[in-house]
Amino acid sequence: MATPFTVYKLIVLYMLQNTEKTLTNSQISEFILDREYTNYFHLQQAISELVEAELITMDTRSNVSHYQITEDGIKTLSFFQKDLSPEIKQEVREYLKSTGFKAQERIVTPADYYITKQGTYSVRCQLIEKGNSLIDLNIAAPNLEAAQSICKKWSTHYQEIYGKIMEELL
Repeated sequence: MATPFTVYKLIVLYMLQNTEKTLTNSQISEFILDREYTNYFHLQQAISELVEAELITMDTRSNVSHYQITEDGIKTLSFFQKDLSPEIKQEVREYLKSTGFKAQERIVTPADYYITKQGTYSVRCQLIEKGNSLIDLNIAAPNLEAAQSICKKWSTHYQEIYGKIMEELL
């Protein structure tokens, strides 16, 4: 289970992933503080840490901070989104809809490799559409170069691979 501070960060990432536009500090704060998830200072610390980790970007226009999720932020959220309750996700979507923000129609294709306990390489490839996992594939790779190649090719070949798998299974 995620710590409360981690949940604040995940809420911010989820908010930014689910809008086509940037969100201002006051828009993020309004949602989180109105629901009393945390206080202002903890929220600002969470946002600051997300910027430092380059999971979100901040740009200032007319003395107003605007935030946008990065590809690393999307990837991170895809791995930890399960730690965010369905109720919070629904509240975020309702808030964004009520304030006129359009949901982001985004397809995310994270791929990463890791060394197993046995010392071999394993690659995890995912296809996520609108926050829903369509495929989560773990593949054994014979060596580091193969693992890196699989990760690199996944983002450009996921449609063909997913299509072939579905064709074989249906």
